[in-house]
Amino acid sequence: MVYDLHIFVCANQRANSERQSCGELHGLELVAEFKKQLKNLKVNLKTRANKSGCLGICDFGPTVAIYPEGTFYVGVKKEDVKEIVESHLIHKKPVTRLLLKA
Repeated sequence: MVYDLHIFVCANQRANSERQSCGELHGLELVAEFKKQLKNLKVNLKTRANKSGCLGICDFGPTVAIYPEGTFYVGVKKEDVKEIVESHLIHKKPVTRLLLKA
């Protein structure tokens, strides 16, 4: 199947490391919440939310990448997911407070 949007949620876990990793900070919980919100809000796009490996910016907290546009959200919490789905995916307005800053 061809998707309009892919939502990649970092679920990487580092064993015995001083560096933070997204999986340890609820990456899998975020994947489940995206799937739930996509269903509940009836997003009218072919969209897939799935876990990913390291996206390379772990120091910013749980990371979500939306493709094909390449938008990166950082420090994402479960309570942010509904806002991302409604604002970004449905209304095409990124959630600026969560965007990765250059």
